[in-house]
Amino acid sequence: MKSEILYPGAFPMVRIDLAAGETVKAESGAMVACSPTVDVESKMEGGFLGALSRKMLSGEKFFFQTLRASRGPGEVLLAPTVPGDIVVLELDGVSEYLVQKDGFLAGAEGVKIESKMQSLSRGLLGGEGFFILRISGTGSLILNSFGAVHKIALKPDEEYIVDNSHLVAWTATTSYNIEKAAAGW
Repeated sequence: MKSEILYPGAFPMVRIDLAAGETVKAESGAMVACSPTVDVESKMEGGFLGALSRKMLSGEKFFFQTLRASRGPGEVLLAPTVPGDIVVLELDGVSEYLVQKDGFLAGAEGVKIESKMQSLSRGLLGGEGFFILRISGTGSLILNSFGAVHKIALKPDEEYIVDNSHLVAWTATTSYNIEKAAAGW
C-alpha cells in the first residue's frame, strides 16, 4: 500500500495505491472514489463486541469500510469529513499510538484498532470522553484532524502542555496528565 496526500491544507484527501489483493480499512464514509478493481465492504473491526464498544464508548463508527483490490491493482481516494490535515505514520509492529476519537481515517490491513478506557480524571477533565483508540500493528496508519497538525517530538523527561481538545495522537509510551487549565469552574 502506497499513499500520497493530495491538496494539503484545509481540504486534503489521500490517494492510496493498492497492489492486487491488498486491503485498506477506512473510517465509514471516508471513501471519495475508487478504481473498478476495488471491492468495498462494511466490516466490524474486532467483531461485534469490539465494534459495539468502539461505537458506544468512544463515539467512533460501528463499521469500517474495507477496500480490497480484488481484481487487480487499484486506487482509492479518501477524505475526512471535516477540514484539516492528514498525517501518515508507519507502524512497525512494536510502537503503539493512542488516538483521540475521530482521529482515525484509514489503515493498512495489518493495523489493529481497539478502544481503551482512560482514567476517571482524564475522562472527566479532558472533555473528550472516557475512551480513546489504541492503534498498533504494521503498515500505514492515516490520521486526520480538525485543523492543522503540528508534530512535537519530546526528548526524554521533557514536558509540554497541550489542550486536550487539540491533541490528535501520541505514542502509547508517552506519560500524560490532564489538569484543570484555569480557575473558575
